[in-house]
Amino acid sequence: MSMKVNETVDAKGLACPMPIVKTKKAIESINAGEVLEVQATDRGSLADLQGWAKTTGHEYVGSKEKSDVLYHYVRKADPEETKAVEPFPNEENNEQLKAVQNQDDVTILDVREPAEFAFSHIPGAVSVPLGELEEKMNELDASKNIHVVCRTGNRSSMAAHMLKDKGFDNVVNVKPGMSEWDGPTENIE
Repeated sequence: MSMKVNETVDAKGLACPMPIVKTKKAIESINAGEVLEVQATDRGSLADLQGWAKTTGHEYVGSKEKSDVLYHYVRKADPEETKAVEPFPNEENNEQLKAVQNQDDVTILDVREPAEFAFSHIPGAVSVPLGELEEKMNELDASKNIHVVCRTGNRSSMAAHMLKDKGFDNVVNVKPGMSEWDGPTENIE
C-alpha cells in the first residue's frame, strides 16, 4: 500500500510564516479526508505545521526527510469528526486491546486513511478506510472479534455502528486509538 497524496504544496526556500500561509490556502482546495503534502526546507516548518494542524483540527500525519527537504503530510479534517458521535456501546481502551491483540480470534480493523496507516499502524492490523468500509465489509470474517481503531475513536465508532448494523456481532470500538497508542507499531516504506 502506498501513500496517496491529493495535493502538493511547494514551500521549498520559504521561511516562516510562508509554509503555513501556503498550507492554509491549499487545504481549502481539497476535500475532507484527503491528504496534503507540504514540501519545505525551513527546519522550523516541522513545529509550525504540527502546531497549526493541532489548532485547526486538521491531522498532522507525519513527515519524512529526503535530500534536505522535509515532506509533511496533513489530512484535512471532516467537520463530522469534530462533532460528538453517538458512542458505540461496546468500547475498550488501548490497554485492553494490547491484552488481546495477538489472539487468533481477533481482527484489528484500522479505518484511518491510507496515509495515516502508512506512517504508523498496529502490527497485523487490516486497513479499510471508513469511506470504503461499506464496499469491503464482506472481506472481514464476522466470526472474529473485530476491534476497530482510528486516530481518536470517532471514526472507529462510526465504523463499529456500520458493522453492527450489517450483522457483525463481535465488534469493539477502541478509544482513544492511535492518538495515544504506545504499543508496537510498524509503517509502510
